[in-house]
Amino acid sequence: MKRFLLIDISNSFTKVAVAHGEKIGRIHRLPTPTLAAQDLQKIASSKVFDGVILSSVVPSKNKVVLKTFPQACVIAPNLDLGVGIDYPDPSAIGADRLANAAGCVAHHGFPAIVVDFGTAVTFDVISDAGSYIGGVIAPGLGAMTNYLHDRTALLPLIRLREPRSVVGRSTKDAMLSGAIHGYRGLVRNILKKIQEEKFPLTRPHLIATGGDAELIASGEPLFDIVDPLLTLRGLLKIGEKNIPAPRKTECASTDRRAPR
Repeated sequence: MKRFLLIDISNSFTKVAVAHGEKIGRIHRLPTPTLAAQDLQKIASSKVFDGVILSSVVPSKNKVVLKTFPQACVIAPNLDLGVGIDYPDPSAIGADRLANAAGCVAHHGFPAIVVDFGTAVTFDVISDAGSYIGGVIAPGLGAMTNYLHDRTALLPLIRLREPRSVVGRSTKDAMLSGAIHGYRGLVRNILKKIQEEKFPLTRPHLIATGGDAELIASGEPLFDIVDPLLTLRGLLKIGEKNIPAPRKTECASTDRRAPR
């Protein structure tokens, strides 16, 4: 049974884990802005795996991974994803969105709408035919609250949590209510518009993933499934389809000498 090192580079954090069969092991979270080859080498040094699968939305950090794992499989639309692509420019689709689509089709079926709550919130649509057909991108919840703090003199930086009430009795509570309830309204309306346009006769699966998924989904039943590991599950499925034969993979040294 193959073992894969899964690497998901998002704007804020990079997630690294080893998957064996359907089981995804301990997830290491590294700040993406400071990601270095030594970080990956430290994680990988005690692990055995047959291949490396990389999803990245920060191209400048790809070389960090490829310096350590030159033969890494980089997610791209020309791979066997297990999902079709019906999109004018497939090369413009983010690797994380391709991974989410692959994970959704493999584990939750289609048609579906996948909402990934990260630095940005993305809505990705998988058709009745099982093809990725496009989506919506909006500011992430953290980006919206940070913007208020950065652009005003008196509004503080808040820690996101479920509001005690809709009407805030302090500045922080008022901001929290606007952030959480307002964001749920944004998500609900976009889901409604997508369903009206693309699924007038069928009901798609509604899947949430990403760092703020559980917080947004906890207050009301917007989603059928909250799957925090969806992107990594998609990487695993893509690896299974595109790395054919087990082979021992070692991380390259920082001075590019051949592995021992």
